[in-house]
Amino acid sequence: MSSVGARRGAATGPAARCARLVKIYPSATGETHALRGIEATFPAGALTAVTGPSGSGKSSLLSVLALRERQSGGELWIGPRAVSALGARALRDLRRRDVASVAQRPTHSLFDHLTALEQVEQSARLRGADLADCRTLLDRLGLANRLRARNRELSGGEQQRLAVAAAVIGVPGLIVADEPTAELDDESSQLVLEELRRCASLGAAVVFATHDHRGVVAADRELHLRYGVVSTESDAGGPATASIDSTGRLQLPPQALALFPEGRARLVVEGRGVWLLPPGTGD
Repeated sequence: MSSVGARRGAATGPAARCARLVKIYPSATGETHALRGIEATFPAGALTAVTGPSGSGKSSLLSVLALRERQSGGELWIGPRAVSALGARALRDLRRRDVASVAQRPTHSLFDHLTALEQVEQSARLRGADLADCRTLLDRLGLANRLRARNRELSGGEQQRLAVAAAVIGVPGLIVADEPTAELDDESSQLVLEELRRCASLGAAVVFATHDHRGVVAADRELHLRYGVVSTESDAGGPATASIDSTGRLQLPPQALALFPEGRARLVVEGRGVWLLPPGTGD
């Protein structure tokens, strides 16, 4: 039986979650706080689109989720396992078998000396997946006639679809992708999004950063970042809800911030509701 058939049933619990997650990058001019206490859950069986302006922390969050970088503070769990408690070997095994990632530049996820089929077969072997699934997967992604091609022989769009194929073969529990459709035409984008949806239907948690409206529309939920924290969350077609972290921080949307030009608010707790009013405003 393939690894998918052995592992997948009804998805239960989050595939990943983080609490007070912090990522700091040192620089010559001081520290850059890319993530400032992210609180988020990534459910199994769902597509989560991570959105936000440039510099909001999307790529940093994905890099930590994909175990390419360690967090500077806070906690990250992949399934029941706290990443901070894992040693180098356990992290390596987790990356190989249960966590897959697609870099924003597809060549960063691929090997120049391997053919398209060999790229996917290599990932399949690491995850214990059926090698017969590799050709079927490449066919679904429109690469059936490019099995023997190497990176230099593939177009940018073909490289992107190949990077996705290498990531999703065997359907690992967590799939992380940075802008997987940004450079694709509508047809190729649809192929990629359909494959990510298929993985979610088999129980994977799919998390992808995007500026692409096509990706946001295809997602089950959207996590919007601003200034390194979660600003709002929303389910597909539903209203956005503001996120309050475990320290009580609430990030207001820009249109609400305009009501508080001094950066201060009067807090009124009334019954089951909370009001934020500019200082000096009457009840």
